[in-house]
Amino acid sequence: MLNTTLYNPDVLTCLANLSSDEVFTPPKLVNEILDLLPETIWQDKNATFLDPCCKSGVFLREIARRLLVGLKDEIPDLQARADHIFKKQLFGIAITELTAHLSRRSVYCSKHANGRYSVSSAFSDEQGNIRFERVAHTWRSGRCVYCGASQELYDREAGLETHAYQFIHKALPEDFKNMKFDVIIGNPPYQMSDGGGSGTSAIPLYNKFVSKAMKLNPRFISMIIPSRWFSGGKGLNKFRNLMLNDDRIRIIHDFPEATDIFPGVQIKGGICYFLWERDNRGLCSVYSHAGSKITGGEPRPLLEEGSDTFIRYNEAIEILRKVKITKPKSFEQLVSTRRQFAIDSNFQESLNTINDPVKVFTSEGEKIISRSEIKKNIDWIDSLKVFISKAGSGSDSFPHQILGKPFLGNMNTASTETFLLIGPFRTENECKNVMSYIATKFFRFLVLLKKNTQNAPKGVYSFVPLQDFSKPWTDEELYEKYNLTEDEITFIESMIRPMVLDNGDENA
Repeated sequence: MLNTTLYNPDVLTCLANLSSDEVFTPPKLVNEILDLLPETIWQDKNATFLDPCCKSGVFLREIARRLLVGLKDEIPDLQARADHIFKKQLFGIAITELTAHLSRRSVYCSKHANGRYSVSSAFSDEQGNIRFERVAHTWRSGRCVYCGASQELYDREAGLETHAYQFIHKALPEDFKNMKFDVIIGNPPYQMSDGGGSGTSAIPLYNKFVSKAMKLNPRFISMIIPSRWFSGGKGLNKFRNLMLNDDRIRIIHDFPEATDIFPGVQIKGGICYFLWERDNRGLCSVYSHAGSKITGGEPRPLLEEGSDTFIRYNEAIEILRKVKITKPKSFEQLVSTRRQFAIDSNFQESLNTINDPVKVFTSEGEKIISRSEIKKNIDWIDSLKVFISKAGSGSDSFPHQILGKPFLGNMNTASTETFLLIGPFRTENECKNVMSYIATKFFRFLVLLKKNTQNAPKGVYSFVPLQDFSKPWTDEELYEKYNLTEDEITFIESMIRPMVLDNGDENA
């Protein structure tokens, strides 16, 4: 018999995460997300809820808690009310057999839904409405057609986890197939290794959960996902366009620092959760979180006019508009694409005699290569240019540095794909003036608006206006040129840390 008078400490507040890609959701956060839903839904005995990525069962548990209160007048008998809620309203698909057991224990207070100590007497089987079925990847040309997993990595023997999540790999569990869900909610797995590079390469998964949820067309969708989709990237460009052009996304809560929402979890680009409403189109209210501070909330379009990316900081909207009003050329046109000299990042010097040597900047320091081995952009070798890391600034805690320090590339120099080339320029003085511009907080703030991960390719410079490089630049000059207010200047100054160039010059 269900007894709500007893209290036990909530173990779900202190679970260790499965990984940085499969993160347990704290109960407090779950309730903040549930607060996005209309209050009336907790009095609706016909409303149905699906968590397609159960890990701890916390979403379903907290939904049950609210329904038990909201339906008290509709179904006065506590046991009858509980049986109705657990049998008719709450549904889950676990991501592993282990999380299925954990979720049932959290929701039904029993490892088995029909167990002796289950809070519901409505089930005749052990799984109840929290299902787990081991499914297989569908391989084609070495990849899964549903999630893109590498067959070499994930075609595993029975008993080993394949990470073939049922919700995005096949039809819903048999009993769920013909159901119409009112709410689909959860915290999906974020990504999986695709075996590229040194093993750190990964393909996103969370976008597939959101897209599948949209195809089921519920009344509401709310999920916690990485914020990398704001600017697209590997496997995310189509999803970014889908999201940014969907006026059913009505609320976004954005956490640029993932540790503000998941303490101890580092996720480059941050985390967000959103509310999608099928029957309520319009502008989106965007809330930005920094520690305990929350800003924003005014409805705005997800795409600013002339932009192909989401501007996550509300305070940045007017700053960007002031820059764009002059219709400047973009600094991006000076920045090379990766592999500008087609020299691999793992380039090794030849043990043989090097003829006509060229200095090469690499992640391991300076090396030498024969000029004849460079097959691309040969004319840039003997030009003056600026180099900057393609990987951003490494450990970029708040306030942000955003970019690594630029440095001068003299004549007879090249670089591996670790660096991007800016230029070329006619004089060394122009190069130094460009570096002074990069060192400004203004420059790096505009880069920040497009840089949601550590990677800093050519495209992150598209918001930065081109300047006259016959002179150096300071923040004070740029703030005045673009008529920024004191509040706008204060915001930029709070977001970006000073950069001291190797020649000792500082723009702060």
